Amino acid sequence: MTSLGLVLVTTFLASTVEAIEMVTIVVGVGATRGWRATLIGAVSGFAVLAVVVAVFGLALSAIPIGPLRLIVGALLLVFGLQWFRKGVTRVAAHGLAGMRASHTDEELAWAGPGFDWTAFVLAFKGVVLEGLEVAFIVVTFGVTANQLGSAVIGGVAAVVIVGAIGAAVQPAVARIPRSLLQLVVGTMLTTFGTFWAVEGIGVVWPAGDAAILVLLALYVLTALTLISLERRHAFGFSPWRQA
Repeated sequence: MTSLGLVLVTTFLASTVEAIEMVTIVVGVGATRGWRATLIGAVSGFAVLAVVVAVFGLALSAIPIGPLRLIVGALLLVFGLQWFRKGVTRVAAHGLAGMRASHTDEELAWAGPGFDWTAFVLAFKGVVLEGLEVAFIVVTFGVTANQLGSAVIGGVAAVVIVGAIGAAVQPAVARIPRSLLQLVVGTMLTTFGTFWAVEGIGVVWPAGDAAILVLLALYVLTALTLISLERRHAFGFSPWRQA
């Protein structure tokens, strides 16, 4: 394989990992809280990202990503743990049956005339952080191999292809029972938030990005354990029910 092709494929694969995380967050937030504010947040994130890349160009590689990861990771943990808690409580109380009922008070608030800033912020942060990761990958591979054009093509292709797949599966995501979806999205946000926050304080994960899968498995196990405990104490005291 030529140097140009190697840079393109490597950049595409590396960018795909970040693009999957970006699309996962946007699709999850949109399907859970509504698409209007989510899409505005995502588009705003891409706009900010475009300005940053255009202004800083190759100097982008000098921006410290550590503090950004710490801040965004901490914020995702705050939102993620809230959704995680609500998802555990609702699945434990109602299971998966009968949770497709539309227009609960909370859903009406999200679909009403007001703007859902939570959805906006989550989508915005997800796009900006993962977009910066893609930009760093593109600049690093492109400059190192003197194939910036090829690296840009690989990075953009990864975002476009993964985004198209996410858009295609969105209707299926929207049909998932809301209690389960809230738990799934909360688990994913908590997983990514933990990973980024720990990286942001300078800790290197032993398995690199593969640590995300380990964290995800741990949070899934925690959720299943808490759901089981909730059901066992359905008629007794549970600290989760106080919130």
